[in-house]
Amino acid sequence: MTSILHVSDANQLLAKLPTVERDAFMSACETVALTFGEVLVQPTEAVSHVYFPLDSFISLIVILDPDNRLEVAMTGREGMLGSSLVLGIDEAPLLALVQGAGSALRMNAASFQALLLSSPVLHQRLKHYLYVVMKQLAHSTACIHFHQIEARLARWLLMTQDRARTDQLKLTHEFLAMMLGVRRAGITMAAIALQTRGLIGYHRGEIKVLDRAGLIDAACECYTEDRALYAKMMMLPPA
Repeated sequence: MTSILHVSDANQLLAKLPTVERDAFMSACETVALTFGEVLVQPTEAVSHVYFPLDSFISLIVILDPDNRLEVAMTGREGMLGSSLVLGIDEAPLLALVQGAGSALRMNAASFQALLLSSPVLHQRLKHYLYVVMKQLAHSTACIHFHQIEARLARWLLMTQDRARTDQLKLTHEFLAMMLGVRRAGITMAAIALQTRGLIGYHRGEIKVLDRAGLIDAACECYTEDRALYAKMMMLPPA
């Protein structure tokens, strides 16, 4: 049992749960430290644990072959890792890679599935979250196909900033190229364009967000639409 009282409020899926459900959740989980670059689960592996990030965040990556990887989703304090268990499926669909080091609440799969049976509010919130993830994955697919690299980079930087909760992001062009599924040269050109407009600063593997409002204007509409969808679905009352 974690010794940190009310730490569940740091994860938005767990915030404002009924006291009985919150206490049951906290008694069944532990607080763990996630390190940058740590692989939490590989595609098709059995999901042994669920993670509810507190100040860490995780990239979900499709692997087509050893040389071709693409990030299709990201989860931080607004979400969880292991949501396939809500559907009764214990196989991981994607590679889960820690992109932002920090802490998370962790629970083993069997305890989590048992807990859902007696936690109707949490169960309903997680079903809402699954819908959000499904729609965001569809948005991501369309975004990759139709939107320009500069707009996609702006969106990705905003998503990362939201979860890291800092203006200073330690990112190399090589890493960004892998996350966005484009060549390094394309990332370099897009970053130069954003920097020329005074939206970001880039120096030796670190990007600083200088103008968040301007970066939102530069990003494709997927960013604001995804945020609006999450807010709408999480505000819905339990059925």
